[in-house]
Amino acid sequence: MPELPEVESLAGFLRERAVGRTVLAVDVVAIQALKTFDPPVSALGGLTVTGVSRHGKFLDLDCDGLHLVFHLARAGWLRWRDDLSGAKPVRPGKGPLAARVRLAPDEEGLAPGFELTEAGTQKRLALYVVRDPAEVPGVASLGPDPLADSFTADALKRIVGGNRTQIKGLLRDQKVIAGIGNAYSDEVLHAARMSPFKIASTLTDAQIADLHEAIVETLREAVERAHGLAAKDLKAEKKSGLRVHNRTGQPCDVCGDTIREVSFADSSLQYCPTCQTGGKPLADRRLSRLLK
Repeated sequence: MPELPEVESLAGFLRERAVGRTVLAVDVVAIQALKTFDPPVSALGGLTVTGVSRHGKFLDLDCDGLHLVFHLARAGWLRWRDDLSGAKPVRPGKGPLAARVRLAPDEEGLAPGFELTEAGTQKRLALYVVRDPAEVPGVASLGPDPLADSFTADALKRIVGGNRTQIKGLLRDQKVIAGIGNAYSDEVLHAARMSPFKIASTLTDAQIADLHEAIVETLREAVERAHGLAAKDLKAEKKSGLRVHNRTGQPCDVCGDTIREVSFADSSLQYCPTCQTGGKPLADRRLSRLLK
């Protein structure tokens, strides 16, 4: 799933290529992806892209005050095309294409744009056409952005105080902190040397300070690594920069211990026992049931 660093890089990528261009049309292929009807998606035609911003994991194209907001969900992605003039007409079907944004031709006659695609059968990619991004429910309910100046250690202390949620789940809750998903929550907790099962309200002031530093530094480093990359290269960059996530069975880069995994119904987490849990493996209840 694209998380804050990748979405931030995609926003920068689109700023360089789309801002100042006129929208010819937005073709929606996956009808279920379009979550709004007023204004209609056709209202974007003829407007100019004046800005691109990020809200958590949401991307927002400002088109003369009308906003095309989209969330790539778990398996969605953005594919830039330098020329869509020869692209075949889009038709609803079972393929990965969810929407196509066509921009006006440049001085060389090329008509650039981008396509939103989604692999797999669980279609959760979402598009909205709104007058204000706050009209998107997921944007309106977002917690603080962890890269904002206002996200201080004291702000994090207020978030975790009295919260009986496991810290892994709290970091992934978009209503609590915006932009962190399964991968970077694993990375943050490894950097903070903290168990993913630790209860948020039990953190000491020192642990909160360490966690805050881990959140900000992990995300900033990932954003810096992704800066300036083409959209097609972001997935590989993300994978190469991960220390524990999706590295089950491999040695930890910090201590050399074997990275372990805990599986859930629709996801999993990875961690280093030596760095995070005092050398003790966490119980994997799903695996335990399978072995009975």
